[in-house]
Amino acid sequence: MLTENAQPATTQAVLSRDGTPIACERRGKGHPLILVDGALCSRSMGPSGPLAKALENHFTVFRYDRRGRGDSGDTAPYAVEREVDDIDAVLQAAGGEAYLWGMSSGAMLALMAATRLPGIRKLALYEAPLIVDGSRKTTQADWATIRAAIAGGRRGDAVTAFLKSVGMPSLLILFMKLTPIWPKLKAVADTLPHDGAIVAGDQLGKPLDPARWAGVNVPTLVTDGGKSPTWMRHGNKALADALPKASYRTLPGQNHMLKPAAHAPVLTAFFSERD
Repeated sequence: MLTENAQPATTQAVLSRDGTPIACERRGKGHPLILVDGALCSRSMGPSGPLAKALENHFTVFRYDRRGRGDSGDTAPYAVEREVDDIDAVLQAAGGEAYLWGMSSGAMLALMAATRLPGIRKLALYEAPLIVDGSRKTTQADWATIRAAIAGGRRGDAVTAFLKSVGMPSLLILFMKLTPIWPKLKAVADTLPHDGAIVAGDQLGKPLDPARWAGVNVPTLVTDGGKSPTWMRHGNKALADALPKASYRTLPGQNHMLKPAAHAPVLTAFFSERD
């Protein structure tokens, strides 16, 4: 049931710069807010749907299928810049300016968009998967395994390799293979190399270069979870320190499995603050 201030969700296809159709959903009422999913997630699978519903009384929330997922196209060849163009297409559908939120690889994609798109007014990032020191091993070998599995048509192996890389226990992966979620994950496994292209260069155990993000001059909130591993917290603290107008916050009791009830109040307060 819709609450008093909410508006019914509507969907449309927006065209990215290269002509790729990007499926986009709009719901709620208020200032535009675009949500960017992480790896393997889409409008039909992942946290952005429940998060959008938790925010719809305060914002007009736009969420979309990243290219190659759900109802969006996937024009070859892939390039990270084209995913930024996809965000721009959604941004134009929102009226040319909006707040932007992203998690995991979607956080890095949102950050890249903020360096290019002047219509982004505020930026919120959750657990960008940055490895900035020796607190965990680097991921070059993991992404090579994933790319090889996709090239060989072994989608299930690619998903398994990715889940192991992000720290999911083997027993939980085995259980997932017996549930209805597994075919859905395999269906979007071809997009895992896209996420690798976005994040792999920032998972080498090297400190961030603040000059890289000097152009991100919008208020930014960088968050991570109190139950997340040390390497994740180190990376996000380093990111907040590198951004010109960023604040950093650890959400107690949270981890990489996003819980909308814990995030919605934080995001609402941040995006509602006067600049």
